[in-house]
Amino acid sequence: MLRNALEPWHILVVVLVMVLLFGSRKLPDTARALGKSMRILKSEAKAMKNEDDTKAAPVDSAR
Repeated sequence: MLRNALEPWHILVVVLVMVLLFGSRKLPDTARALGKSMRILKSEAKAMKNEDDTKAAPVDSAR
């Protein structure tokens, strides 16, 4: 059923619709904002993982 889900012409149609909806002027700003959001999300996820690792490591302060 989904054998040919993403063919090159599908991507072309999606890009064309995006340009028509948002205009070529706003697309670079949108892409920049999306990239910035992804970097923030990645850094926050990494910080949460590091925080969990430090909490999971047992601290032997009784000795």
